[in-house]
Amino acid sequence: MAQATADLKGKLCMITGATSGIGKAAALALARLGSSLVLVARDRARGERTLEEIVQKTGNRQVELMLADFSSQQQIRQLARNFLAKERPLHILFNNAGVVMLRREETVDGIETTFAVNHLGYFLLTRLLLERIQASAPSRIVSTASDAYGYARGRLDFEDLQSQKRYSTMNVYGKSKLANILFTQELARSLEGTGVTANCFHPGLVGSNFARNNGPLASIGMLLIRPFIRSIKKGAETGVHLCASPAVEGVTGGYFFNKGERRLKAYARNEEDARRLWNISERMTGLRPASKNVASGFA
Repeated sequence: MAQATADLKGKLCMITGATSGIGKAAALALARLGSSLVLVARDRARGERTLEEIVQKTGNRQVELMLADFSSQQQIRQLARNFLAKERPLHILFNNAGVVMLRREETVDGIETTFAVNHLGYFLLTRLLLERIQASAPSRIVSTASDAYGYARGRLDFEDLQSQKRYSTMNVYGKSKLANILFTQELARSLEGTGVTANCFHPGLVGSNFARNNGPLASIGMLLIRPFIRSIKKGAETGVHLCASPAVEGVTGGYFFNKGERRLKAYARNEEDARRLWNISERMTGLRPASKNVASGFA
């Protein structure tokens, strides 16, 4: 997956959404490159099965499991506290947990689920762990985004971030992916000169647990698009490249596909929108405003 020269021995990587899809494929690849891993999962049984499979297939025993449901900010905070209490470095954070919802639902925090999990989950965990990531520099933050950001159909609608006025599955998913991209760019700007890079990537159209989460109609939809789906292993390659490759050392604020940087539409490069989203995300997660190059802190 990543370049053969990549060697992650002595590095620690945390991967969210690690029990299936892109997250699991990336975890296997990074374990083969020698990285120690923290797998983050919602379900303990699935997490333990994934951990055992990674150890068996790679021979890398430096793998541990931590639990968090990214629809709960309290659980994300507890995950961060538990990790920080170990007083270990964190060289790579791979934000990958995500959902696609056919119907509008709200989390325990009263926030629309897709936006809460796909964007605020990335934002909150990154912010809570960022001082540790900075202390571990050189380090990398990688987030799974998607060309589906195009379904947002232009700039973020800040008057309806939670899709209360209207709900369209792909539009809502697209908004969350656009938010990932804008967040990555603002994060990269805030981290200039710290030795921490932030990039995101498009995995391509891959198989996932979308149908499992959304019932028979989603299963039919997956059958229709199956001829166009690439393998999950292929979809994870660019994420692994961003985590591990010397070729992208020092590269930050980018959006990648097939291991190369991909040009974004103008509205996905809007610095004003990125800063506004950052400020709103701080309020929605109860975080203190970030000072220059110190973008963390428990509320």
